[in-house]
Amino acid sequence: MLRVVLLLLTGTLAAGSAQPGSKNTTKPNILFIVADDLGWNDVGWHNPDVKTPVLDQLAQEGVILDQSYVNYVCTPSRTAFMTGYFPYHVGTQHLVIFPWQASAVPSNFTFLPEKLKGLGYATHMVGKWHLGMCNWKYTPTYRGFDSFYGYYNGAEDYYTHVVATGLDLRDDKEVVKTKNGQYGTYFFTDRVVDIVEKHPADTPLFLYLPFQNVHQPLQVPKRFEDIYATVQNENRRTLLGMVSAMDEAVGNVTMAMKNAGLWDNTLVIFTTDNGGWIVASGNNYPLRGGKVTLWEGGNRGVAFAHGKMLQKTGYTNNEMIHAVDWFPTILAAAGGTADAGIDGVSQLDTIMTGKPSPRTEFVYNIDDEFPTKQGAIRVGDYKLIEGYAGKPDGWIRPDNLTDTKADSGDPFIGTWLFNLKDDPTEHHNLADTMPDKLKEMQAKLAEYRKSLVPAINPPPDPKSNPQDWGGAWSPGWC
Repeated sequence: MLRVVLLLLTGTLAAGSAQPGSKNTTKPNILFIVADDLGWNDVGWHNPDVKTPVLDQLAQEGVILDQSYVNYVCTPSRTAFMTGYFPYHVGTQHLVIFPWQASAVPSNFTFLPEKLKGLGYATHMVGKWHLGMCNWKYTPTYRGFDSFYGYYNGAEDYYTHVVATGLDLRDDKEVVKTKNGQYGTYFFTDRVVDIVEKHPADTPLFLYLPFQNVHQPLQVPKRFEDIYATVQNENRRTLLGMVSAMDEAVGNVTMAMKNAGLWDNTLVIFTTDNGGWIVASGNNYPLRGGKVTLWEGGNRGVAFAHGKMLQKTGYTNNEMIHAVDWFPTILAAAGGTADAGIDGVSQLDTIMTGKPSPRTEFVYNIDDEFPTKQGAIRVGDYKLIEGYAGKPDGWIRPDNLTDTKADSGDPFIGTWLFNLKDDPTEHHNLADTMPDKLKEMQAKLAEYRKSLVPAINPPPDPKSNPQDWGGAWSPGWC
């Protein structure tokens, strides 16, 4: 398959370029792309030093979503995408699911592809799962996907496809042992292209593409690093190369959809799962903090929508959107409706026409587990954080601190009130100067807290040991 570094230079995405005949179905195809740990300042439309020509043009021809919020780490955001519920209503609000934990999104939650299958969609997933795998019932092909090609856990080597001590690569249920030494982004993209080329013309397509890039470990073929030869910091140079590798992959997917006649009837939604991790050279400038924190840099994510069905394009939308909203929004685009009682609201009119968002508030997170005991909400322009906000550089405080010591000595445990309209970079804590607003926000947080579901956070289970499962992380032990 042709690999394209700068597709714009070849006119692949140029406006007005000839399009193959469209195999339109009544319902739109939906391409839901999730980048991993992509920072606010790690894309070309925010930072011209980042080379993302494909993503830039899709964003600029569509609608850039500048008030699109996600969660502070991977598993909570993916929970929101797939269920339409805030993670604190599911039990997945505390950090992430680790490979050795008997943990997953509970089976009573219906996943997005299950709903789409009921609307006649073919549903395929390529990439990172991170929603539980200790039992087969928690894995992608048991939760609505017709096919799955990817990995179950959170972070793995891009070349060996090993996380911790186990191989983690599956083709549906089968372990894949033939890709050692091959860059994951390449063969994941090849699989997506294969799905597109074989897709029947009379069936709408839902393609969930949660990329491995740009999560640690920092690894990328040299040709992508060479794009940033003038960047002195080695880790930053590698991460930026990983961003451009993902950009190329998106270009190859869109080219395949055009060649298959699917593109004219495709709605693209692109989002990160959380802010960039500063520890790993992610950059969220000018926002404060990053991944693993409740600061805006960890939760206000890069996002856009693209598609010929959008009625207002070529602008930046500043309406409030949250990760839980993609579930009902995608269902609405597919001609369905979400069940009553979910936390998400459809943003279809907002992204299609620019109408005001139906959302006026949301929960960043509510968690009662150490070391991230915290609660944070946004209501209108105001944001309240209580408890552990997170160190701005993204490091979690040491586990050997007791709650007492931490509460007395950690400057990132406390109460903060911000007006994000006036102070988007969170430099002016209003908690002392606006006591009435603080009490109002605290009362609102207390109401949200009443519906808290305790976090699912079991200790490591030795039955998970991949050496007992042929060397691969495998379901079947919980």
